[in-house]
Amino acid sequence: MTSNWDAFYGPAGLRPVINVSGTMTSLGASIAVPEVTEAMAAILPRFVNMHELHGRAAKAIAESTGAESGFVTASASAGITIAIAAAMTGPDMARIEQLPDATGMKDAVIVQTGHLCHYGAPVEQAVRLAGARVVPIGTATLAVEHNLTGALEDDVAAALYVVSHHVVDYGQLPLKRFAELCHERGVPVIVDAASEYDLAGFLRDGADIVIYSAHKFLSGPTGGIVAGRRDLVRAAYMQNGGVGRGMKVGKETIAGVMAALSAWSRRDHEAVRAREDEAARAWLQAAEGFEGVDARLEPDPTDNPLDRLVVRVDPRRAGASALAIAADLAAGEPAIIIRDHESDRGIIQFDPCNLHEGQAEIVARRLRETLKRAAAGKLAEPDPDAWRRRSAAGYLAWEG
Repeated sequence: MTSNWDAFYGPAGLRPVINVSGTMTSLGASIAVPEVTEAMAAILPRFVNMHELHGRAAKAIAESTGAESGFVTASASAGITIAIAAAMTGPDMARIEQLPDATGMKDAVIVQTGHLCHYGAPVEQAVRLAGARVVPIGTATLAVEHNLTGALEDDVAAALYVVSHHVVDYGQLPLKRFAELCHERGVPVIVDAASEYDLAGFLRDGADIVIYSAHKFLSGPTGGIVAGRRDLVRAAYMQNGGVGRGMKVGKETIAGVMAALSAWSRRDHEAVRAREDEAARAWLQAAEGFEGVDARLEPDPTDNPLDRLVVRVDPRRAGASALAIAADLAAGEPAIIIRDHESDRGIIQFDPCNLHEGQAEIVARRLRETLKRAAAGKLAEPDPDAWRRRSAAGYLAWEG
């Protein structure tokens, strides 16, 4: 079957992929909007003063988020590192060049233990890259106010708050109260909101810096957006002369991010949601009628405005595990990659936010075919340990 979306793959020597996992970096994150590719192509053959270009981006970010200022870096992960570095050094170039040696600086960063997740790398590694120390508070399933206030000592440079489907979603301090307590001690709050749709709410709730991915819901180029207090953003931008040097971006990324923000302001979000709902309902219908398969539409856990198809699988009745279903979909042509991080609990999810025309129908057909084969006992069961190690195995097996 040949269509516009898959015509690229053969000449490129790559395997066709349908992304039903969401805005995942491992799959290229999202489909860039045409305005982004046009802006990047226009600036690539031209020269600019990079400080001037970053200045224009700062204004665009401020207008889109309600922040005082902002700038573009290599990724949301890079944004965490340089925002923390900014809280440690301020605009002092001597200290900026000293990092990651934090001698003489406040170097502690508070994080709720339930927020110490893995998003492709450990979140605490992004903190340590700045030369800072992670100070976990509370337990994985419960953090209360005295855990935070008791840790707000004189060596604390910043507090990091992570918004993600990977973190523990109960028993954590809400951002608004977390920020209030930190601000009582003069500690800035940095929010990692890489995969979040709301560009203004975290700042309203007390974040001093909020970090977004440019290449996820914004449908821009690979990059990170740092937005917030002007003094902290300026100090973060200055890290391009220090630990942030290897995280800098080119002119094309900055232009692409500005174009993505402009397109976002004009996007018909209701129409996008309607298309996503139509796809998710088609998948729900495809999954109905199979013993041991409970399929439902459920809202995003961090309040992004979309529903996913969530499928709970009883392997004894369904004929195969949730992991086997995910692996079978991934092994087909084209590869259909679903959200499987809870497959060891019998849960798989189908995300409708990154589809080309005609792909929703392919997913519905393939899902039903896979569930039929599962019921007939024809799916092979993958090694769950090997499946969990597949990310590291991909790096180890790379033959570039």
